[in-house]
Amino acid sequence: MITGATSVDEANRGARIAVLPVGSFEQHGDHLPLATDTIVAEVIAARIADRYSLFRLPPVTISCSHEHEGFTGTVSVSAQTLISVIADVRASLARSDISRLVLVNGHGGNYVLSNIAQEANVSGRSVALFPGKSDIAAARDAAGMVTTADEDMHGGEWETSILLYTHPELVRDTYRDADHDAPDRPHLHLTGMGGYTKSGIIGRPSLATAEKGYRALDSLTESFSTLLDAFMD
Repeated sequence: MITGATSVDEANRGARIAVLPVGSFEQHGDHLPLATDTIVAEVIAARIADRYSLFRLPPVTISCSHEHEGFTGTVSVSAQTLISVIADVRASLARSDISRLVLVNGHGGNYVLSNIAQEANVSGRSVALFPGKSDIAAARDAAGMVTTADEDMHGGEWETSILLYTHPELVRDTYRDADHDAPDRPHLHLTGMGGYTKSGIIGRPSLATAEKGYRALDSLTESFSTLLDAFMD
C-alpha cells in the first residue's frame, strides 16, 4: 500500500508536486477496518500520483477523529498536531525544492485541512486539497450511487464500495445488514457520532458494490486534472 519508490526513482521522476494522503484511525462499525480512511486516501493518492507523475508520500495514519471517541479503537491527535505535522512536511519538501503539496483527505472530520490550505495559499498557490465536494458528488454520480454524501456520512455506500473494489478481503459480510439512517445531525459537534448511531455507521453500506468503487475512483482520477490545472495556473 505504501509507495515502494526509491530515492533514485524519485530523482529520475523530478516531480515538482508532492501528494500526501491524510487518513485516520477510527471506528467504521463491524464491517470496515479502523484504517478505512487511510486506505481510501492512499488508494486515491496512488492513482493520481501514477497518472500525473507526482511525488507520492506515505500516509498520515492518525488525525482528528474526536467525533468518534467512545467507539473502541478510535485514536486521535489534536488539530494543532496535524497542523504541525503538515507544516514540517512542507518545510522538508521545500528543502528539496518541492514547493507544492496536494493533501488527499480521506476523513471528513479533518476540517483543519481547509484552513491549512487557505492560509498557505495567501502568498501563492502551494497547497491543494483533494477531493472536494464537487469531485465527490461527480464521482458518486458516475458510480451510480443511490445515496448522497450527506446521507452516506460514515461507513456507507461510498467507503464500502471503494474497499470492495480495492481490498475486498478487508470488508466483512456484515455490511449487507449494517444500514443506519440519521439524515438530521444538528448537534454532531456537540454529541459526536454516538449521539446519532450505536453501530458507528451512518449510511447504507448494503448498496455498495465493487463496480461502484471502480467507477468512483476512475471519476476522481479524471477530475483531479481540473484541480491540477488550477494549481499550476
